[in-house]
Amino acid sequence: MSEVVAKQSTEANDAQNIKNPALGWMIAFLFIVSFLGLFSVVPLRKIMVIDFRLTYPSGTATAHLINSFHTPQGAKFAKKQVRALGKFFSFSFLWGFFKWFFTGGDDCGFEKFPTFGLKAYQNRFNFDFSATYVGVGMICPYLVNVSLLVGAILSWGVMWPLIGDKKGDWFPAELSSSSLHGLQGYRVFIGIAMILGDGLYNFFKVLGVTLLGLYGQIKKKNEGNIGQEDGSSFPATNPSLSYDDQRRTQLFLKDQIPTWVAIVGYVSIAIISAATLPHIFHQLKWYYIVVIYIFAPALAFCNAYGCGLTDWSLASTYGKLAIFIIGSWAGASHGGVLAGLAACGVMMNIVSTASDLMQDFKTGYMTLASPRSMFLSQVIGTAMGCVISPCVFWLFYKAFDIGLPHSTYPAPYALIYRNMAILGVEGFSALPKNCLMLCCVFFVTAMVINLIRDVSGKKIASFIPLPMAMAIPFYIGSYFAIDMCVGSLILFIWRKMNKNKADAFGPAVASGLICGEGMWTLPSSILALSGVNPPICMKFLSRSTNARVDSFLAS
Repeated sequence: MSEVVAKQSTEANDAQNIKNPALGWMIAFLFIVSFLGLFSVVPLRKIMVIDFRLTYPSGTATAHLINSFHTPQGAKFAKKQVRALGKFFSFSFLWGFFKWFFTGGDDCGFEKFPTFGLKAYQNRFNFDFSATYVGVGMICPYLVNVSLLVGAILSWGVMWPLIGDKKGDWFPAELSSSSLHGLQGYRVFIGIAMILGDGLYNFFKVLGVTLLGLYGQIKKKNEGNIGQEDGSSFPATNPSLSYDDQRRTQLFLKDQIPTWVAIVGYVSIAIISAATLPHIFHQLKWYYIVVIYIFAPALAFCNAYGCGLTDWSLASTYGKLAIFIIGSWAGASHGGVLAGLAACGVMMNIVSTASDLMQDFKTGYMTLASPRSMFLSQVIGTAMGCVISPCVFWLFYKAFDIGLPHSTYPAPYALIYRNMAILGVEGFSALPKNCLMLCCVFFVTAMVINLIRDVSGKKIASFIPLPMAMAIPFYIGSYFAIDMCVGSLILFIWRKMNKNKADAFGPAVASGLICGEGMWTLPSSILALSGVNPPICMKFLSRSTNARVDSFLAS
């Protein structure tokens, strides 16, 4: 939405399609839309957790972890993990502090180190010594990190240099590097095509699994396998349940959240939202919002159910759907780009919050926590997030150049989502020559790769790259993929040396690396806001450029 990102796309960057961040309207927007998802699925918690007995893998894993802490062995082991986390947190924080001294200018610091040579660095191939990305690489599966690297090599190592050679033929040579009608258009829209292909495939896949699962559950219920004549399902006295599950079911059903509370809460917030959101985004008309809120509960249910089966939230896919529908409905002349982006924010808030709440309900069920307390805690946490998240973002926004391609925080998805909105409003006329053909090829390729992964079995699929991960470096570059692969390499070697210790302490070490350098951004942003700049600029030049600099300084 911001002017910084809008200038990079060069299209639809007029005043009615731009809204710069401001602390006031961001907090108000989050308070208006963030609670709808909570109320939309509360009536379904018993159906999801007890009747359908959905797994919710992340929620179940969290519950097992919490339960393990409440044993003598678990408490002792947790202390060791915390000690390991603290060590690497301190190292990462001090490393970020050390790197800061060498960033006193443009293109300065360890982040700009040309690890594989200056030519490779120009194509964004370098290791930037980021403890954060190394830690992320230790947490992410090997396949994700390798997929990122494959996507980086395919795009920045092969495709973009070849397409760049077509300058003057496929696109005008005088275009700026940020124009969507030039090389930037290929980078952005081909990446979007892969993301959409992957997202749509998984959407229909999860939707199919959801519908089949619902059909199976309804069939079982009709056959009398679920529920009793009085309408209760899986009562605490059901002999098919273990004693632990009987206790869990009894406590889970004890603290009921009345259905009328959820309905009244959803309708009330929807009315308030429809009345107030157009004052924040004038392009987002009240009837757009009403249409979103009519369909949102159904989509929230689909997302929560699919997440329970696969642990995969498709909130971003539903958000993209809102971008195209609302953006094209509003039209280019009525701020369709901004309307689509705002609608995306509303939709993603609702469906993602719904799936997160069901994950938490599953964790509460497994840990014998009160559902009413879980819901109240979620409401309090959401309210806190509505204030804390914008404040943290505002601090970064003021201290750093967020959204610029070569900055510390390029925010690649900001430009990707904006260009999705432009594509939805303007159609394929926004694409440069042959870009539509390439987009179609990569869109289909993403779906075919996913299909091959699903039909080839787990063993073979573990060697086939993920299209979604491959698409991310298409725009941002490969430096973070290299960092993450280094993290994977560290974990791989550690597992070869001592698998049990690596599995036990790997997540703690990775978390320390991520949190330490992340924590350093707070004092560094304060220093930037206070006008305190790093004292040294460490820059890397070619030998010929360095000779010219030396001769200039000597003259």
